[in-house]
Amino acid sequence: MVFNSYTFIVFFAVVLFVHNLPLKWTFKKVHLLMASYLFYAVWNPPFILLLLFSTFLDFYVGKNLSVEQNPVKRKWWLAASLVGNLGPLAYFKYGEFMLENFVSLANVAGIDFHPLAPDIILPVGISFYTFQTLSYSLDMYNKKYAAEKSFLDFALFVTFFPQLVAGPIVRPDELIPQFKSPVKATWLQFNQGMFLLTLGLFMKVVLADSLLAGSADAVFSSGKDMNFIDAWMGVLAFSGQIFFDFGGYSTCAYWYCTLSGIYHPRQLFLSLRCHWIFRFLAKVAHHLVYLASRLFVYTPWRQSQGHPSYLYQRNAYHAHWWFVARRQLDLCGLGWTPWPLSCC
Repeated sequence: MVFNSYTFIVFFAVVLFVHNLPLKWTFKKVHLLMASYLFYAVWNPPFILLLLFSTFLDFYVGKNLSVEQNPVKRKWWLAASLVGNLGPLAYFKYGEFMLENFVSLANVAGIDFHPLAPDIILPVGISFYTFQTLSYSLDMYNKKYAAEKSFLDFALFVTFFPQLVAGPIVRPDELIPQFKSPVKATWLQFNQGMFLLTLGLFMKVVLADSLLAGSADAVFSSGKDMNFIDAWMGVLAFSGQIFFDFGGYSTCAYWYCTLSGIYHPRQLFLSLRCHWIFRFLAKVAHHLVYLASRLFVYTPWRQSQGHPSYLYQRNAYHAHWWFVARRQLDLCGLGWTPWPLSCC
């Protein structure tokens, strides 16, 4: 179910109507949770089991990490979260990639190996909810927050439908506290939401899908040599398509949160407001990269080393050798970027 569809408009109208009824807040939260599961299950119902597994796993791990004092046992609990979350992600996202590389290596070694195609279906949004639940366990391990006692609030934090399949990833302290007391949109929020909805749909439907997609497809699917101007027009059209697609979708998501009275981060909307390529790369990259690589890997490593190697960690996430080549160009841009950057 995508935001720019008639099905979603009917779905959200019903959700918003129930949310504004004079009912108990607990009932409204259960309703939002069930609506979020329905929103996800419409695409492929069996994959909702993965979402439930990640939710139960990290809620239980976080609860034990908050009370466990033995350093060895704490590491084992963290390892359980890492394996339980990254294992399915590795299989669904990297399965075919690893098999292709294994076959290539076997052929180089003179082994004629032709396995059956795995035909792996990538669950929608698995990266976002995986890193969102994993970030909770990492925060519990680092003792940044108290463990969440309410499974309902934690499950809603993981599955809240406006950001479930397209992000951005949010930290526990940004969303869970808002589920503790009743919230309802004010008239100011409603007006802001309607403006953002119009803007988001214009960016997604008109600019990304209609105006720029055709030009980008015409250039990159032509199979012919392009002159200088046509090639650059295709590159710029594709860059604009990516930005307006993600920016429009995330703007719509922010609108849905606003009409529910829930504040939600919207960093991606301003991702092009930057002066340096490093700033651009750090903001346009998926928020899961920001959370997983920047907060938990890159920032501690940079403090001791001071070099932007996390670009290659992003290549591993996207699981394609073309991304490694693309990061070479990124590093060329970093060559003239002042370092360290206060804007990062």
